[in-house]
Amino acid sequence: MKYAGLILCLVWTQTTAWELPVGSFSFEKVNDGVYVMHGPLTEPNKQNHGFMNNPAIVETSNGLVLIDPGSTYQVGKNVLAEIEKISQKPILAVFNTHIHGDHWLANHAISEKYPDVKIYGHPAMIEQATGDEGARWVRIMDQLTSGMAKDTKVVVPKNKIVHQQVINIDGEAFKAHSIVPAHTDTDIMLEHIGSKTVFLGDNGFVRRLGRFDDSSSILGSIKVLDYVSALNAKVYVPGHGKSGKKNKVITPFKSYLKMLKANVQKGFDDDLADYEIKDAAVKGFAKFRRWSGFTEQFGRHISKMYLEIEEL
Repeated sequence: MKYAGLILCLVWTQTTAWELPVGSFSFEKVNDGVYVMHGPLTEPNKQNHGFMNNPAIVETSNGLVLIDPGSTYQVGKNVLAEIEKISQKPILAVFNTHIHGDHWLANHAISEKYPDVKIYGHPAMIEQATGDEGARWVRIMDQLTSGMAKDTKVVVPKNKIVHQQVINIDGEAFKAHSIVPAHTDTDIMLEHIGSKTVFLGDNGFVRRLGRFDDSSSILGSIKVLDYVSALNAKVYVPGHGKSGKKNKVITPFKSYLKMLKANVQKGFDDDLADYEIKDAAVKGFAKFRRWSGFTEQFGRHISKMYLEIEEL
């Protein structure tokens, strides 16, 4: 009986999820050979340890391909522990979808365990991360998490990947799609040809609204979402929120952005200021009010859209 108990204990240990104050997190299968650990929708903080994105793995014959490992060294260590519950195969390659540190600073943990791993990123991301942006994102993550990023070192991708480029890894083909600026001027989206899965990075949000900074374009984001819709993937993996089919992942966020554009264009044509447009438009966005970040981001999105329309 004691051996049966030991076996049960070992099985339980291997299957328990990564426990955080905000919930339990583990990889779930979303397509053939494709697994995603869906992070919380809140901003990086002490409670979520800075973890908020959707690390994903694609299994090949002899290894794993990892997309967006996470936000800090410690997050990366926990992501690795969860990966090992899915497969003991080595990580052969890592793809970073853009410059925002919540997606790629965990490169540190991955490269520590797999020193020869190839890490891919957009040329502009590599340039920015090699400069001041990498260190700036470590400071941001450390401040937001009250010191939980202090051990994180900047590990920059060394392998460039550009629009329409196909990378073959252990017999599996991965195609890059990069139309910038959109969420940033460093975006790549990754299509796994075999499973018909598209990893959107932060060009895709589900039940969450993120920021559009100076490197972004809301009009560009609408163009990108139209583009990836036409790929007719079986599964879309957003940067934040649940993975799923086009109508669950692409359509709602694209609808939000197109509504934003239409309201700002009308207000601009009527000579309204951006804050007046916000006050007039907000009731029409009732179905998005419960999305994480709506209160903080809606006014900023109006202002950003106003500036883009003004520039046209």
